[in-house]
Amino acid sequence: MIQNIDIEHLNKTFKGASAEKVLHYFLNEFDGKVTFASSLGAEDQVLAHMIAGINKEASIFMLDTGRMFPETYDVLARTNSRYGLNIRVYFPDSDRVEEMVNDKGINLFYKSIENRKLCCHIRKTEPLQRALKPNDAWITGLRRSQAVTRTNMEVVEWDDVNELLKINPLIEWSNEDVWDFIKKYNVPYNKLHDKGFPSIGCQPCTRAIEPGEDIRAGRWWWEDPDTKECGLHKK
Repeated sequence: MIQNIDIEHLNKTFKGASAEKVLHYFLNEFDGKVTFASSLGAEDQVLAHMIAGINKEASIFMLDTGRMFPETYDVLARTNSRYGLNIRVYFPDSDRVEEMVNDKGINLFYKSIENRKLCCHIRKTEPLQRALKPNDAWITGLRRSQAVTRTNMEVVEWDDVNELLKINPLIEWSNEDVWDFIKKYNVPYNKLHDKGFPSIGCQPCTRAIEPGEDIRAGRWWWEDPDTKECGLHKK
């Protein structure tokens, strides 16, 4: 049973291991039951490059909330073309979106944290749950240094919400590590990164950051840093 896997042992095994070694193990061990959830951000582009070199048939998906930047769609197309991938796209339920917008307004997320979390849940969490349902493990591009909400994360975790393993091969990488890799291997990336957007989500909820700001400062910038998660990464 997947619940009986010794996560502590796996974390000891992969402590200090390369991201490629982590990916090799889980793509082989959970073949057909593991998927990579890509936001098409810089970290996820690194992982897409690595995964394509291991198994081009591996499951990769993205969530299209309906509020994405044009540049995000561009990098999706360029990534599929460059690596011969077919990144699957999951959309929110249209009836749920219609009901929410008609009830609370098109930009409801600015009015309260509760509204913002509702929008994230309908546009992101529900499609994520559909994408993860057939799997025993999912791969993410999370890094500890991205946010205060992620400092205690490990390479391998148990996701209580979705009842499967969460694999974070880049958890110990720095921002410099990510960009050194992108430059070394000419990995396609979102051009908004060149315009002051280190973290890119939905268009109305993402802005460029100012010099000296935290790399996540442009996400839900009107909120306190401790609340800046969309619900995808609860344990």
